[in-house]
Amino acid sequence: MQVKLLYHTSTPERAVATAARLCYAPVGAAELMESMSDAQVSKVLATIMRSGHFSALEHASYTFAIDGVSRALTHQLVRHRLASYNQQSQRYVTYSEEPETILPQTIADDPEAASAFNTALDVAFATYTQLIEAGIPAEDARYVLPNACVSKIVVTMNIRELLHFFEVRCCNRAQWEIQELAHHMLDLVEPTAPYIFMDAGAACRRGPCAEGKMTCGTPFEKVVRP
Repeated sequence: MQVKLLYHTSTPERAVATAARLCYAPVGAAELMESMSDAQVSKVLATIMRSGHFSALEHASYTFAIDGVSRALTHQLVRHRLASYNQQSQRYVTYSEEPETILPQTIADDPEAASAFNTALDVAFATYTQLIEAGIPAEDARYVLPNACVSKIVVTMNIRELLHFFEVRCCNRAQWEIQELAHHMLDLVEPTAPYIFMDAGAACRRGPCAEGKMTCGTPFEKVVRP
């Protein structure tokens, strides 16, 4: 899995604070953006994060390039609907060689399961090749390809959606591959907006586990905002 932060809103915390402060300021956003001191920005951010008035967080966004993940992962990822996506298409990309696939560790650790898994992949791609050679369009031949096929996707999310994504997908109960992706993404954004993201992640970083009876029982150490 390769995850790269392509770009993000410049000075995201100042942008968020500017949008929030505008609601109560007699001057315009451009002036606020330049005139607010770092201390004022921090004060506004503290108010936003404590009060839960998160609409201002939507004014800063992040774009990621994600490679080497399965289509099983991307099917989960696009369920986060307040985001923008562009994914490598199996309709327009025709495989001339067997595509790279993701092998779950539970299968890799079981020789018999791994053999069955690899056999299924070989059969699927052999069928795909047969269909392509018979003149079947790639958009139809792709129906036999497995979720294990590696894909590439570009994702843009605003900060509010990122915080929700991290809460759901950094949780130990999230599926392993998308959990790994979420932690990679969190590592990339934390340095760019350290106050906003300082306790981002599973809900247990900020309080009680949201999973109830399904809790994993191993919460993060709680971070208390100043």
